[in-house]
Amino acid sequence: MDQVTIKRALLSVSDKAGIIELGQALAAQGVELVSTGGTAKALRDAGLEVRDISDLTGFPEMMDGRVKTLHPKVHGGLLAVRDNAEHVASMEEHAIGAIDLVVVNLYPFAQTVARGAAREEIIENIDIGGPSMVRSAAKNHESVAILTDPADYPLVFGGSTTLDQRRKFAAKAYAATAAYDAAIASWFAFADQGEGFPATLPIALTKGPELRYGENPHQSAALYLPQTGARGIAQAEQLQGKALSYNNYNDADAALELVSEFKDGPPTVVIVKHANPCGVATADTLKAAYIEALACDSVSAFGGIIAVNQTLDRETAEAMAGIFTEVVVAPDADADARAVFAAKKNLRLLITGDLPDPARPGLMLKSIAGGMLVQSRDNGRLGDLKVVTRRAPTEQELADCRFAWTVAKHVKSNAIVYAKDGATAGIGAGQMNRLESARIAAWKAKDAAEKAGWTQPRTIGSAVASDAFFPFADGLLAAVEAGATAVIQPGGSIRDDEVIAAADEAGLAMVFTGMRHFRH
Repeated sequence: MDQVTIKRALLSVSDKAGIIELGQALAAQGVELVSTGGTAKALRDAGLEVRDISDLTGFPEMMDGRVKTLHPKVHGGLLAVRDNAEHVASMEEHAIGAIDLVVVNLYPFAQTVARGAAREEIIENIDIGGPSMVRSAAKNHESVAILTDPADYPLVFGGSTTLDQRRKFAAKAYAATAAYDAAIASWFAFADQGEGFPATLPIALTKGPELRYGENPHQSAALYLPQTGARGIAQAEQLQGKALSYNNYNDADAALELVSEFKDGPPTVVIVKHANPCGVATADTLKAAYIEALACDSVSAFGGIIAVNQTLDRETAEAMAGIFTEVVVAPDADADARAVFAAKKNLRLLITGDLPDPARPGLMLKSIAGGMLVQSRDNGRLGDLKVVTRRAPTEQELADCRFAWTVAKHVKSNAIVYAKDGATAGIGAGQMNRLESARIAAWKAKDAAEKAGWTQPRTIGSAVASDAFFPFADGLLAAVEAGATAVIQPGGSIRDDEVIAAADEAGLAMVFTGMRHFRH
């Protein structure tokens, strides 16, 4: 059955957008409108003739609307196979009329959760009758059209549907109910019952924009968004520049996650390249912090991503405009800063509003061949530090240790970060051994000093952070050679005593965190 003329339509929607226009178009084609509760009232208020669902079923709506469409005269009218003689006979015997079109969108469960409603209200926003009608209509799409998206309403204004349309409507409908059920299951698993890793992991994502390509031009990509009220780089407002690429999103997210560690701190600037920090600094002003961050590795900063923890001002924007930058991420930007960036047509400016909470819970997913790895977010915070050397760190060394440790948490392993006076001096990332990361970070610091015309690299008198323990003393000795005077690391190696002895011999102060921050 290809073309189906719509003779009866059942309309029951939570979101009333477009429903009046749809009702008017169908009524103009002579379609009988059957509706429920608030939808029926809205249609009548618009001057349309509507048949109540209770009139169709011969049974009143009850229990605060929980029971209204769960009835054989509804689901029989949806599920009956029109060219099956037994089905047709059952319809005639029980006075069940065919329903040719169902228009449903579901109770706003995800929105109710997102605004922090009480448990009782959340439960009441679990739709039962709606998904049942959606699934019945979609199953029988050979004869019945199901609309769950207001954007599709104009497609039936003419009063008929094609089989190709009904198949597409059905596919969209099942995706809608699957996402809806996943949101409910996720809430029960994580919010209501607090289960760590449920037996089945429900994931409900809605397709956002398709991206130009993935990490490389031969890969396709798209952005998918959660139904709940998440806030992050995916929800940022883009004020200017061309569309974000897959790599832009990935790098901007890395920058935002790191700068959010300084959410309530002094002015802070993070510069990221290929998802790794290449310069981070705090200062009295954003401009000063940017200059300090850039000095760490001005070569890598070219074509990078910049994130700040405070509203962008004109002076900072002018400083940033001095080199090519792909994306700038900020909670906000004042009118002068926006005007400065407006002249940089290829620069994307993203406004996030409030920064994410770095300590927020959540899950991280990574696909592998044949499965998915799932872990909790690395939201670990520094606790008490254990001094393990004869010399304890000075107040400044301790501050630099904490700063370097915060940055190292966001550097790909093996990670080594030198920091001094609230700014990174050298960053070594992603090496197969810790010694090479220490050497690379020191080399970068020396190169930065030569470019800036400084008499010595900033690693002299710095603190160094290692994201995991030093398995041998050689990595620590490389830091000594670079001029570090304090070390922060997790500890826990079978050679800790050897490493501590080397630190004591060099006159270093070293503290253990007891927490590792691998990032692969």
